[in-house]
Amino acid sequence: MDSQQVKAVSVPQWEQMLQHNSGWLGADGIYSVALNGVEKAGQADSANTFFWFSDTIIGEVKGDSLQADWEMIHNSVGYMQGATPDPAKIKFHWKKNGQGLSESMFEPHTPNSQPDDYYWLGDGFFNHSKDSTIYLFAYRIKKLPGGVYPFEDVGVSLIALPKGSRPPFEKHRQVDTPLFLKDSKGKGKVVFGVAVLANTVGARAPKPDGYIYVYGVRGEKKELLVARVKDQEFEDFSQWRYWDGANWGEDIHRAAALTNRVSNEMSVSFMEDGRVLAAYQLDTNSPVVAIQAGQTPAGPFQPAKKIYETPQIYEDLDFYTYNAKAHPHLSKPGELLISYNVNSFDFIADIHKHPHHLRPRFVSLKY
Repeated sequence: MDSQQVKAVSVPQWEQMLQHNSGWLGADGIYSVALNGVEKAGQADSANTFFWFSDTIIGEVKGDSLQADWEMIHNSVGYMQGATPDPAKIKFHWKKNGQGLSESMFEPHTPNSQPDDYYWLGDGFFNHSKDSTIYLFAYRIKKLPGGVYPFEDVGVSLIALPKGSRPPFEKHRQVDTPLFLKDSKGKGKVVFGVAVLANTVGARAPKPDGYIYVYGVRGEKKELLVARVKDQEFEDFSQWRYWDGANWGEDIHRAAALTNRVSNEMSVSFMEDGRVLAAYQLDTNSPVVAIQAGQTPAGPFQPAKKIYETPQIYEDLDFYTYNAKAHPHLSKPGELLISYNVNSFDFIADIHKHPHHLRPRFVSLKY
């Protein structure tokens, strides 16, 4: 392959880091942040990384067989030392109840939460101006009877992890947010928190303006929206402003589509020259990983480039791939490390036939 082509190549050592036979066996989701808050490429050697995952398999694999006492929880976390992927340098964490059964690291307990709700985790960031708090967006999910996707999101919460806190995060806070709309004046459902871009000095952004840019997805066309707020005002939702195509306004309903066909989880990352790269799975669930370059965090964006086709969809009739996103601080300068998830429509059968399939895969893009 011509190294000058804008194409991604598989980097199996990263996915091998996440292949384990005991305890944490795999998950989807996977967002990350440097624990020193520096999101610039090539800076992770001297830092540790905090990962957070959504649906997670806990159990044992012997030979190539998943043992019968496996469990699934809705979120977990991990900590990695340095920048080199190594199964020995990542540790995973989740909770256990009094009976020894596995539980999600974060369970909804905001005023709007209902008893059977659970969290899938969105993007997050390290807020230097709020005493090094790490903020995570959390999608409040409700189970539905039957269907290909037997669930729906019903709200967006904000999880605040105090400076230096570690599992089980006993002092973490949860806040209901106005960043979820069942319908935005006929334009469809709106969910913010799918990607976060910290344009701050602490994050080592190339042209910092002190704002945190938070991206959302709207409607069936998967339109990409963006809001921004000063880092020190992050929890004050009255200070959030939404890009309407010309100005930053207070009305979330007037948010303009920057592009479309993005995924429900994705990323927007800085390039060295101050432009941004959006990375996502085309149409959320497809074989195509795509990128778009933007002049600013609010665009305008160039047309999408398809940079990779996921081979896993050909390994099993029911496999699908989804929710690609970049991990800028784990990337090399001039490159972008991108993960995507693998799952199956016949989940129960395939988790036994392919016990490691529910695990992020990784590609690297030289741009």
